[in-house]
Amino acid sequence: MIGLIDCNNFYVSCERAFQPRLEGVPVGVLSNNDGCVIARSNELKALGVEMGTPAFELRPLLRQRRIELLSSNYELYGDMSSRVQQVLEEFSAGVEPYSIDEMFVRFDGFAPEQMHTHAQELFTKVRRFTHIPISIGIAPTRTLAKLANRVAKKLPIYGGVCVLRADSEEYEPLLRQVTLGDVWGVGRRLVERLALLGLRSAWDLTQADPKQIRQRFSVTLERTCLELKGIPSIEMNDPDEARQRIMTSRSFGRLTDNRQEIQQAIRQFAQRSAEKLRRQDGLARAVYVFLKTNRHRPDLPQYSPSAVVELPQPTDNSRYVLHAASQAFAAIYRPHYRFMKAGVMLLDLVDANRAQLSLLDTPESQAQRERNDRLMATLDTLNHKMGRGTVTFGRPSPKAAWLLRCANRTPRWTTRWDELPLLR
Repeated sequence: MIGLIDCNNFYVSCERAFQPRLEGVPVGVLSNNDGCVIARSNELKALGVEMGTPAFELRPLLRQRRIELLSSNYELYGDMSSRVQQVLEEFSAGVEPYSIDEMFVRFDGFAPEQMHTHAQELFTKVRRFTHIPISIGIAPTRTLAKLANRVAKKLPIYGGVCVLRADSEEYEPLLRQVTLGDVWGVGRRLVERLALLGLRSAWDLTQADPKQIRQRFSVTLERTCLELKGIPSIEMNDPDEARQRIMTSRSFGRLTDNRQEIQQAIRQFAQRSAEKLRRQDGLARAVYVFLKTNRHRPDLPQYSPSAVVELPQPTDNSRYVLHAASQAFAAIYRPHYRFMKAGVMLLDLVDANRAQLSLLDTPESQAQRERNDRLMATLDTLNHKMGRGTVTFGRPSPKAAWLLRCANRTPRWTTRWDELPLLR
């Protein structure tokens, strides 16, 4: 059996864990640069506020103090996600993170009659240790676990925990109530095509022939069909598997045509990408840089260029990545354009342990490479111990346009010494 643990209204719950005054208050968390709503409390949903609502449309409610809007605090959310995972790992056979607020949990070795009791204990422990409310769905497959989790969250009768088996009495009635659009991995266009065959609910798909589903649609939908029948057919990707590309990008806090500020952004993004690369023991062969103007501003000239610079040899050294990114930026930057976004992507990645050495290498070049490795290791160690950005190649301007706008960000309670909560 496998379970899906979903943290309810996760961003809002993280904020409430340290600010009890927010309990019962309509709370929304805003996207980067305080643009639009990306997380809502149940109270805010009850007011009819949709996901993605622009912040400016909510100013009347904000002025009336009927709602509370907070800036994104991703450092806090990431740390709280790790804390939830630690609790799950202590009381389960293994955890597979699916997103920042969802994790698949293995329940190998538990007897069927113990499953519900153990899940309820886990439900209580996560809430007690982290103050994050969760929903738990347990089933023989990941797709059914997703459905069970949805039921646990939506129907109060389950108390946040639903154990679903293909041979249980509630299996067929529940699947008949679930439309195909609510099944994991079934998109809107696929729903329309399946409706032409008379398949409209999750139960309908369980009654279909998997081989015919594969012939008419895809092997992916065949696996979904099997999973709904209770036959495990989907495996998650290894969370430790190296990524083939590494991207660092950001929308700016405001439009800017200041060359120095944009170049600072590119340098910061390049350094961050190199850090991610070293973390997965990889090397990059090329650096891709892009800039974007705001296409929603037809009153402004548009220009969204990009460029790729090949590295002399595969590397994870921040200095070489920075140099290549600066070359790419110099090639594509044009004055008099107001940019809203920039990014750096590392391409053609290889495993550092399998990189081929050059025939032109000399003892001097080997020694230089070892010095570079020690320098990067020291840099990463200091930034890990003292906080990201403690040691960097160059410092950004304190009020640069590309810096995130987060006027209502709460303290990073769990990761910054100077922002620890205080007792009075």
